[in-house]
Amino acid sequence: MGKVTGFLEIDRQVHKYQPASDRIRHFREFTLPMSDKEVEKQAARCMDCGVPYCHGPTGCPVHNQIPDWNDLVYNGDWDGAIRNLHSTNNFPDWTGRICPAPCEEACTLNLEDIPVAIKTIEQALADKAYERGYFQPQPAAVTSGKRVAIIGSGPAGMAAAQQLGRAGHDVHVYERESRPGGLMRYGIPDFKIEKHHIDRRIRQMEGEGVTFFCGVNVGVDKPVEDLRAEYDAVLYCGGSETPRAAGIPGTELAGVHDAMPYLVQQNRRLAGENVQSVAWPSDPLLAGGKHVVVVGGGDTASDCIGTAFRQGAVRVTQLDIRPQPPEKEDKLTVWPYWATKMRTSSSQAEGVEREFRIATLEFVGEDGVLTAVKCCEVDEKRKPVAGTEFFIHADLAFIAIGFAGPLREGILAELGEALDVKVDGRGSANVVANERDYRTSVDKFFAAGDVRRGQSLVVWAIREGRQAARAVDEFLMGSTVLPR
Repeated sequence: MGKVTGFLEIDRQVHKYQPASDRIRHFREFTLPMSDKEVEKQAARCMDCGVPYCHGPTGCPVHNQIPDWNDLVYNGDWDGAIRNLHSTNNFPDWTGRICPAPCEEACTLNLEDIPVAIKTIEQALADKAYERGYFQPQPAAVTSGKRVAIIGSGPAGMAAAQQLGRAGHDVHVYERESRPGGLMRYGIPDFKIEKHHIDRRIRQMEGEGVTFFCGVNVGVDKPVEDLRAEYDAVLYCGGSETPRAAGIPGTELAGVHDAMPYLVQQNRRLAGENVQSVAWPSDPLLAGGKHVVVVGGGDTASDCIGTAFRQGAVRVTQLDIRPQPPEKEDKLTVWPYWATKMRTSSSQAEGVEREFRIATLEFVGEDGVLTAVKCCEVDEKRKPVAGTEFFIHADLAFIAIGFAGPLREGILAELGEALDVKVDGRGSANVVANERDYRTSVDKFFAAGDVRRGQSLVVWAIREGRQAARAVDEFLMGSTVLPR
């Protein structure tokens, strides 16, 4: 906890943003950091709540010891707080920027809508850690002689690689793209997290003995069986990349695209890379001077909105089939769990027109080119209401309704029936492996992250990577000291 009476004396404050009119002119991060003294005051608000749900199963997936490092920050022990934070989270510089902060939803003070500014404090700690040189390599003192291959360099793969490297194993990470980071690098816009934050961690991990092989599409360029033959264990962290099928007529029109290729292209453009790749083929997608429609209400849809505004879109409309949620949830019904309530992302606050309880009936075009989106209102069961049809002018439309599991070609196709794959309640075909040992039905082959649990948060991927690393270490050595 922080100061005993801090939550009574100090108002909640989080870092501010640049004005929307300024930030849409660039792709850089736009949060305005708070001073150390301001952060310490916010940490002082952490109360002696008895049961700290913020770092329990309802709050932080990696079980950050939030009351502990809040107390350390409040007392000015930033070094102690940094060490505490990194004991549970390999990459707080990532989660402090892009995690939606379920910990704040679970904070006891959220019963009064004034939770501790946990995410702001976490980002401040991570940035302070870099300033003070805490991102130095921590190589293992003793090597094990065991070799581990990790497929995929997203948050799950990176977390597992760092843990296993520090445990003394020779870790090789295989990445399909030209640079490590997975969709952290290529799917999340720079205005949410600039990619030098990933590069710093890559340099740290290389200093710890982790080797990255980029431009290798396992299952296509290199058979999985080769990895199983060459390594003592293989961990599959390929992510969930298959776009969920929309089933909307007109998706073949020029101007209608899945969301992810659009975001990947822009990130490649900013990095000076070729906007096209084998994995994400498409003509150059730019929203400048166009009317844009985004179908979907999640984070990917929000990222498309912010990207479109920065590219100079004339108008951006977001279509959400769900009803508009209430402005305020019933705390006694949902707390400490994540509540369904009206939330406005920084991208949505930049001027998008949001439409709720609207179904996308058809993409309409002329001469094979998109010109409009046909929509209608829906009832409580999400069924179209007759007579409510209308059209929205559109030059570009992006479908952002989620993902349905890992790509079917490549690894899943090669391993075939030997690899147990199960369809979950959302229709996602995920690789089967439990949360204790992360082992699949294929010998020496483990799976973690979105490829196992389905589309989820970066913080969940880090948790799965850490836990899978422990399971792999125990499999290789018979015992492990790595934390869960």
